[in-house]
Amino acid sequence: VGVNGTGKTTTIGKLAQDLRDRNRSVAMAAADTFRAAADEQLGVWAERTGAAMVKHKPGADPGAVAFDAFQHARARSIDVLIVDTAGRLHTKTPLMDELAKVRRVIEKEGTVHEVLLVIDATAGQNGLVQAREFAGAVGVTGIVLTKLDGTAKGGIAIAIEDSLGIPIKLIGIGEGVDDLEPFDPKTYVDA
Repeated sequence: VGVNGTGKTTTIGKLAQDLRDRNRSVAMAAADTFRAAADEQLGVWAERTGAAMVKHKPGADPGAVAFDAFQHARARSIDVLIVDTAGRLHTKTPLMDELAKVRRVIEKEGTVHEVLLVIDATAGQNGLVQAREFAGAVGVTGIVLTKLDGTAKGGIAIAIEDSLGIPIKLIGIGEGVDDLEPFDPKTYVDA
């Protein structure tokens, strides 16, 4: 989850590759039914990583996509389902409600084990506000800090972890399929 332009779909592709490298089967749900060609971008990542992908027509209900993807993954005993959601401003209540609905739909059938908030390393203090709002709406369990290859910033992630208790789990350090790394506090601070 996250605001527009943070790198959610790219992060999903990298995460899928990491899971596949660990011999996990992966399915992706194209629940970003709003952004033009979002499903095509996710489809490229699915193809690159060998992940299955479930999508509906543009403008479809994101909750329905997530439900169908969950059913698909369960029927095929796929290890991990990753749901790509549309970017949304944390200040838009109807969009945040829609995101909460996606989670509720999945939880009627199974368990959501992880909700990662993708934050651009250049977000600054607005990143803390974003994290607070997304955490309240969907129960964020971790932060992915992206675009660290283009900035030396990213300190807001430390403030998020300190203020909200949401751990930084992953960092994005480039556009390549292998450019996702576990967060290491010492390396991060030294850099």
